[in-house]
Amino acid sequence: MNNEIREMLVASLKDIHSAEKQGTRNMQRVVRKVSAPELREALTLHVEQTQSQVERVEQALEEMGARPGRKVCEAMRGLIEEAQHEVEEYEKGPVLDIVIVAAVQKIEHYEIASYGTTASLAKALGEEKVGQILGEILEEEKQTDLKLTELTQSVLMPQVMGGEAANDAKGGSKRKAS
Repeated sequence: MNNEIREMLVASLKDIHSAEKQGTRNMQRVVRKVSAPELREALTLHVEQTQSQVERVEQALEEMGARPGRKVCEAMRGLIEEAQHEVEEYEKGPVLDIVIVAAVQKIEHYEIASYGTTASLAKALGEEKVGQILGEILEEEKQTDLKLTELTQSVLMPQVMGGEAANDAKGGSKRKAS
């Protein structure tokens, strides 16, 4: 049974590695579409943090005697595909910024669930170093999620709500025509 759990842990680490790499590439593309400087800064910092997380996941895999391999995280692929479709629906501006935050937070929540489960598996197997690495990354992901929520509430929503009245008065919309 321990062997099965160990294999599951390694497979999960490979999945997380793939997810983080896909997420980094996506965030690097999407950051160019952001209009709020605060959001651009937050996402840019998270890209840097994610690159560090990829290295630490590789370290965890090494601790387990494994390598990332060619595993593709299908869940992340789907989340990114959904995000791309949503982002394409809007023109650059405050509404698109909120759409981007929503997409990034969906990804963060997937990562939080993945890291939480995988850290627990590592600790249950006595892989304390791996569990510690994953626990640290888990906390970073939670902090990113909180920062995005705070940024949305304090900066982005006031921009949208203030700007929406002006758009409605002009009869305009920020949604792209289909």
